[in-house]
Order: sequence, then C-alpha cells, then structure tokens
Amino acid sequence: MNISAKFLGGAGSVTGSKYLIDTGDFEFLVDCGLFQGRRELRERNWDKFPMPLDQMEAVILTHAHLDHIGYLPRLVKQGFNGPIYCTEATAELAKILLLDSGKLQEEEAEYARKKGFSRHKNPQPLYTAEDAEAVFPLFVTQDFEKPFSIHPKITVTYYHAGHILGAAIVKVLIEGDTQKKRLVFSGDLGRFHDPILYPPTLIPKADILWIESTYGDRIATKSRPGEELAAAITDTFDRGGLVIIPSFAVGRTQLVMYHIFQLMQKGKIPKVPVFVDSPMGINATELYMKFRNDHQLSAVLEEEDAHPFDHPQLKYYRKQEDSKSLNEFRGNAIIISASGMATGGRVLHHLYHHLPNPKNGVIFVGFQAEGTRGRRLIEGEKFITIYGNQVPNEAKIYQIDGLSAHADQEELMEWAEGFTESPKITFIVHGEGKNSEELAHKLDFELGWRTIIPNYLESVLLFENI
Repeated sequence: MNISAKFLGGAGSVTGSKYLIDTGDFEFLVDCGLFQGRRELRERNWDKFPMPLDQMEAVILTHAHLDHIGYLPRLVKQGFNGPIYCTEATAELAKILLLDSGKLQEEEAEYARKKGFSRHKNPQPLYTAEDAEAVFPLFVTQDFEKPFSIHPKITVTYYHAGHILGAAIVKVLIEGDTQKKRLVFSGDLGRFHDPILYPPTLIPKADILWIESTYGDRIATKSRPGEELAAAITDTFDRGGLVIIPSFAVGRTQLVMYHIFQLMQKGKIPKVPVFVDSPMGINATELYMKFRNDHQLSAVLEEEDAHPFDHPQLKYYRKQEDSKSLNEFRGNAIIISASGMATGGRVLHHLYHHLPNPKNGVIFVGFQAEGTRGRRLIEGEKFITIYGNQVPNEAKIYQIDGLSAHADQEELMEWAEGFTESPKITFIVHGEGKNSEELAHKLDFELGWRTIIPNYLESVLLFENI
C-alpha cells in the first residue's frame, strides 16, 4: 500500500484547510475549509475541485470554523455525498455557521447585482443557505477518545484540541499490508490555560504530523485579561458611559461572558445590564449548555442561582427591534455584539450611535486585521465610515490581549514536546511566511525534527509498500 497527501489548502495560508489523503483504494479529506481574505485566495473557492468527487469517500473535520468547514456546501453541490465525520458539537456549530455563510453569500451576490460592481453580468453566490442545508444529513458524529472505523483498514480517533467547542486533534491509524502508520492532524490548537476549554491533548506518537502555525512566530503577552477587562469597564463607567464589545460569536463571546460574570461575582465591576446582541452568539452559547462534557465549566453551570450564561444581569437579544432599542440607551451597561473586527453585523449600528459620545468605551478583545474598522479605531482614526456616513470617533478605545483562541509559539512547542518520538515528517500548515518559517526553525533546532512547509496543490508520497 502506498499513501500520499495533496495540499488543497491551509498551505502557505491560514485559510482554506483541506488535506487529501490517498491510500490507493480509499481517498478521504481532512477538513474542507473556505478560502478567505485576499482576493486571489477567495477566487480559489470557485475553482473546480481537483479530483472526481465520486472517488473521494469521506471527509474528517477538526472543528467548525469556516476556514475548516466553509467549502462543504460547494463540495456537496459538486457531487460529494459521502460521510462527513466530526464531533457532535462541531456538527451543531457547523450548521449555525454554514447557514449564516450561505445567507451572506446570497446577500453579497444580490448587493453586487444591485450596485453593479461585479465583473459578472449576473453575479451568483458561491453557495446558498439551501446548499448549506444539503450538507447536514451527511454529518456522522463521533465521541472524543473513542476510535471509529472509516474503512476496514483505517481507524480515526478524536482528542480535545481546545480552540473552540468541539474542536479536535485527529489521529488516523492506517493498517498496511506489513505495518501500521499514524497520521496526526493538530487542527487549530487552543491555549493551555483557557478557563473554559480543555487544553490540547498531548499525543505520544505520529509517523506523519500536520501542525498548525497560525501564531508560530508569536509569543503571547503574559497578561491578565480579566483584570484588563475590569479596568476598561470601570474606567468607562466612571465617565458615566456605555461599554461596547465587538466579539466573534463562537468562542470569544462565551469567554467574554465568563470573565464579565466572574468580575461581577467578585465585586470588581458593578452588576449592570449585559446585552448579548448576536443571534449566532446566542445559538453558540446554548451549545455550551448542551455539551457540558466538552468543556471545563460543567460544575459552574450546575449552579442554580447564577452562572456565566444565565444570571439576572444577562439579556439575550435575538430580535432586531430589541437590538435597535439599545441605540438610545444611556448610562452604565455592556453590549456584546458581532462582528469581532467591526466588519459587519449588529455591532455596526451600536458603533454608529455610540461612537460619537466621549463617555462611551469600545473594548476590542481580539486581533484586528489591517484595514478593518477595528484596526482603524485602535489606530485612532477620528472618523469611521459606517453605513456610508462618516461617524466621529469620540469614544475611548481599548484593546485587551490574552483572549486569543490560538496557541502561541511556546504552546505549540509545548504540544510538540509531548511526542515521545520524532515524527518521520512534520508538515507546517495553516500559517503564512514568517509564522510557518519560525515554527519550522524551532522544531528543527530544538527537537531535531524534519519539517516541510508545503505549497498549495503540492503532492507528497508519505509511504511506499507498507
């Protein structure tokens, strides 16, 4: 048996993760992500899949972020109808995120059609909400740490990766004619000291390893995010202002809710209304309640009087009219709303109405990419375009470090040091340039590993005649 791998994404970029494994008589895909970001990357989503889909027999997912699942509707639309394996929480999150992605694709195509700025006469969505729904019957959910078979000679096991709810490290055990081989895919690794999610599981052995390198060149500051959050909130409240927290709906919103509840319980911030104004964030929070064994808060959530996701100060706003009612709110309160970089979503109308007031505070709780409204606000721009209008930025802007869902370089190395034997090959994936190169150098220099930074669409023979 020969085993080969083809890198259909997540190679030379932090997006579009797709790794095709071919064992000769069985081909399967690990992750099926959407390309995001630069135009040249996004255009890859429109390319025809590079193999006949009737030959591919399964997809294995690590977690539910769109850069790992967002191409699934396109894959199914082109003819794939095999099983899509994932953890139960990943399946439920994927349904939320894929439906939202499909709706956004439709809205963007319609907007381009109306405004006439597309290169195409009749712009079409990459896929629709209906296409996303066609994926759901193919999900085959699996438990953590319980091996399952996808082929008579191929067994897969999921281990906790941290990062987001349901995220998994994937171990694939392939039984050849003469020997067995282990392929391990890190997926996206979380933090080792996250207050909600389990730390990434240490895996002792891998013949071939795929390791992400999102922050392969970065060492996170040793900050105390709860204390920083308390300082920014109390500073704003001392001015008589309102706090707005742009936050990603899945993972980051729940972490912010946890810290705010803890701060209130400990008397470090006053007990004021906390509005979670994000339908997707609310749906994701409900899954944390449902899948209590997938995170570390099971004991906390058993408290009947109050816990981070259900307490007297917490108000969940699903309806748009409820959201709009906050436009006129004055005084001490906290609004948590998507999106995390202020690129869209309901948070925009909160910023539109509250940025001009110098009493108010806007707290960013994650990385702000270049060119986003969040980045421009942090850099101190005095006017921000929202809904086509120039909005004066008079509010105080804060940025809290230490809430990232990604392992930094030290944590990636800590996870790598959990292997008792050096992998034959370690592929450095899901990173760009310096991120991947620095992690590869560290693994080479400190652990003596053989590392490869693969190229997009590169094929590699992993084993011959096993």
